[in-house]
Amino acid sequence: MQKNTTPCYYGDYLQLDKILTAQAPESARYAKEAHDETLFIIVHQVYELWFKQILHELKAVMAVFAEAEVKDQQLTGIVHKLKRIISIQQLLNQQIAVLETMTPQDFMAFRDYLVPASGFQSIQFKMLEIGLGLKSEFRIDFDKNSFYSRLKQADREFLQQLEQAPSLFERIEKWLERMPFLEFAGFSFWQMYQQATEQMLQQDQAIVEQIEQIAEQERALQLAEIGRTRDKFAALLDKEKYQTLQQQGSFRLSQKAMLSALFINLYQEEPVFNLPFQLLTCLTEIDEQLTIWRYKHAMMVQRMLGSKIGTGGSSGHDYLKRTTEKNRIFTDLFTMATFLLPKAALPELPPTVKQQLGFYFAPQP
Repeated sequence: MQKNTTPCYYGDYLQLDKILTAQAPESARYAKEAHDETLFIIVHQVYELWFKQILHELKAVMAVFAEAEVKDQQLTGIVHKLKRIISIQQLLNQQIAVLETMTPQDFMAFRDYLVPASGFQSIQFKMLEIGLGLKSEFRIDFDKNSFYSRLKQADREFLQQLEQAPSLFERIEKWLERMPFLEFAGFSFWQMYQQATEQMLQQDQAIVEQIEQIAEQERALQLAEIGRTRDKFAALLDKEKYQTLQQQGSFRLSQKAMLSALFINLYQEEPVFNLPFQLLTCLTEIDEQLTIWRYKHAMMVQRMLGSKIGTGGSSGHDYLKRTTEKNRIFTDLFTMATFLLPKAALPELPPTVKQQLGFYFAPQP
């Protein structure tokens, strides 16, 4: 049934008169227009439109986690929105292939007209990074010094204010800390977990020690790595050791949040943990897709510029490569696999605990 009183026309609704006339190649202002500059503009405009949609979804997710309580029913909508963000990211990663149809010489035909404009000045992308949790203190050194230097004062002040607001990472951390499944009356889960992990590590050590077709230097390296893993396992349940590793950058989540995330991952098949597990998986995927985008962008820049500096003054490919490796957000969720146990080795949950994690209905009288 029609609800509008004024007819809606396709071009007016999408404001195509604005969108389709928003491409103004800089090269045309100074010389003959470079053919591929229109492609360059459109690709980046489309990026910004998708960034706007991602921020729209992220805002809705953040609003839920800002509440004192996140209800189970709300997690369905959150996971749906995060999956939509992932789909958009996958599309953005594929879009680089369109830009790569432009050759380095095609790019050189208009590149020098763009100085000092750069992707560094994408406010929406910076909003996305900050909103997810990549704030100044977690950036590589070059970013710490230059993140705001290329921006107009109003944009700089806006983003600096945004850094003071809680990020999605911080909201998720607080949500995990509120999870009620870390302590059980009369059931020492973490003690049993510690025993099971030590048995697993002893088996790993025995395997390495018994391998004959391995150089002693390689054996020593593998045993040392098992030793470091054992230290990390021990730190999970030791407040002081955990804080030490956290200060060293081995962990970013608080100990309580990390244990909650681990418990969710260990018992992901329990009904009450199905949506929380999907949520954590989505956050991992978002971080992974962002890393893939950085990597593909770095490869494209190397292909287009070689070792030249970027139009914004960065070291081009070298800088982008470093951000790919270092500017990560949910790294703890990636390293979670370190602390997982095979299903057969998981401590058996008592019936009273399993009842809390499942869906039970009282029989009708």
